[in-house]
Amino acid sequence: MHCPVCEGQEGRPFQVVGTRAYGRCGRCEATFLLPEHLPTPETERAEYALHQNTADDAGYRAFLQQLATPLLQRLAPASSGLDFGCGPGPVLAGLLREAGHTVALHDPFFHPDPGALRARYDFVTCSEVVEHFHQPAAEFRRLNDLLKPGGWLAVMTRWQTDDTRFAQWHYRRDPTHVVFYRLATFEHLARVHGWRCEVPVTNVVLLHKPPPA
Repeated sequence: MHCPVCEGQEGRPFQVVGTRAYGRCGRCEATFLLPEHLPTPETERAEYALHQNTADDAGYRAFLQQLATPLLQRLAPASSGLDFGCGPGPVLAGLLREAGHTVALHDPFFHPDPGALRARYDFVTCSEVVEHFHQPAAEFRRLNDLLKPGGWLAVMTRWQTDDTRFAQWHYRRDPTHVVFYRLATFEHLARVHGWRCEVPVTNVVLLHKPPPA
């Protein structure tokens, strides 16, 4: 079975929950929805439109600080970044701009700016984004290409750790969440791309692209 994260053939059937079937990769340990069950773009957009995350929501800002705070500690002043998959309300970009950085936006549904994908950045953020990737291996290659040497890829997503609770896990029940990562998955991606992997807090990974030798 093909793994969409590492593109290996070490996937195997994992669980069937209702009408949705999932696989598990024996190499990178990702859990993924089988291709025939992936949601349509119409389903995805309808689900995303239900999100009500705004800049004046203190709880949501605190949630995003789990990623923003450790990333900001590693950035040089006035760095340039991209909020990849920013959604309809790019609150994370606002937090980073408040700290003095410039942040471009890209989202295939709400900010489809091709120009943003032709630049290179000191950092790229993916907050609650990578679990939506239908072709994660290709997306991570694109993210690597968007980074300047020495840049940071900052990812926040819920790690999948408890197989016994997978069927009832709230994160799985979102119909647009189609791939679930473990720390081992990000460590594998780091080896593939030559990144250094740092974990400041659970569910947040900072991946550093090495500078020129």
